[in-house]
Amino acid sequence: MSLKLNVHHEEWDYTVPFKITYAVWNSVPAIVVELQDGNLIGRGEAMGIDYFDETPASMIAQITKIKKEIESGVSRHDLLNLLPHGGARNAVDCALWDLEAKRAGKRVWDLAGIKLKEISTVYTIGLEDEPSEMATKAASTNLPILKIKLNADRPVERIVAIRAARPDATIVIDANQGWNFKQLQEVINPLKNLGVTMIEQPLPRGADEELEGYKSPLPLCADESCIHGGEVEQASKRYQMINIKLDKCGGLTHGIEIAEEARRRKLDIMVGNMGGTSLCIAPAYVLSMLGGSYHDLDGPLLLKYDRSFGMTCNVDIFEPPVKELWG
Repeated sequence: MSLKLNVHHEEWDYTVPFKITYAVWNSVPAIVVELQDGNLIGRGEAMGIDYFDETPASMIAQITKIKKEIESGVSRHDLLNLLPHGGARNAVDCALWDLEAKRAGKRVWDLAGIKLKEISTVYTIGLEDEPSEMATKAASTNLPILKIKLNADRPVERIVAIRAARPDATIVIDANQGWNFKQLQEVINPLKNLGVTMIEQPLPRGADEELEGYKSPLPLCADESCIHGGEVEQASKRYQMINIKLDKCGGLTHGIEIAEEARRRKLDIMVGNMGGTSLCIAPAYVLSMLGGSYHDLDGPLLLKYDRSFGMTCNVDIFEPPVKELWG
């Protein structure tokens, strides 16, 4: 079997600048892998892990280095040993899934033995300078589950403002490593009283050991503290949930393995994203079908434009990706 590999860099503009604890973006960079077998083309998209300094150039270099192996017909399981976790492997892995589905004339979820079901998404409210600005953004959407980006500056005050603007919303929080253990203890009960139902990554990766043995009043979710399957065991001692992102773990193949390991350890899962178009959300959507209390698939909803045949979202419910897009 001989394939033809193409990989290139794209930029997709956000509707408004996207701000979190440590960064702000006006656009999201992506790489797209295309694997051609005759008239069939499998595609995969990845953004990479910014806090591990992945860039489009570094990911393209990783893929180009193993071009010979890819074009000779590498399997998804061989790929796990050829590339490390991260965006490069994610893009190639998802392209292989897409190509496999096209060859078989089946959908990816059928190939993976995953039952098709409806998936709802949270909608992210990015960090702003003032609580009132975040409340205005929250009031501007009717999506029922809001994921609020916070830092160490007035987190409770921000949620008070958002709760006043959206008394009907389910609210989860993502602190993006922005707190310390003392602040978490100070704010967690006031946040619970405001109806917050989960807190994602309150403490920095590598500085969250104080969570071992902590009886949290709210479920805590590991994001940066659980990158790949080898970190699930430690995360299970500190968190009640893990956020699986295909850009972190390196593709749908390993993402399914992580979800199965989380289930064995009685951890809840959330499927997230690093931004991007419907092409990167489609594989995450398939992973979301394995269950979990929340899923963060709103990447395309934050962009000015999406791809042709992009995924349709009815309020917060995504329809399955069409085969012209992926899988």
